[in-house]
Amino acid sequence: MSLLIPLLYIIFVLAAIVLIVVVLLQEGQGGGFGQALGEHGQQTFGVGAKGINQFTGYTAVVFLFCALMLHILNRQQGSSSLIDETIIDAPAAPGGAGAAAPAAPANSPAPTDNR
Repeated sequence: MSLLIPLLYIIFVLAAIVLIVVVLLQEGQGGGFGQALGEHGQQTFGVGAKGINQFTGYTAVVFLFCALMLHILNRQQGSSSLIDETIIDAPAAPGGAGAAAPAAPANSPAPTDNR
């Protein structure tokens, strides 16, 4: 289980990057990034390229599957947060937990109301 979550994160990030590139390469109504590659982009992906559309679909499925599995696996590990752990693990204040606030010096004058 400890190896599965980092592996899913790696696949998730790679799928996101590939999905971004593939969507930018697709030729839509106004061309697309594939048109910027010139003739080589048109030869690779074609005008009505069925293959790139299927590849985009498969990549999207992998991306969504990884996102769903990461959510499920992280939720099963527990609902504790890093903030809760930090508060629990924080060292006690100097002087111990039962230390009172320092008392005012005995020779200090009493406060006056200066209005």
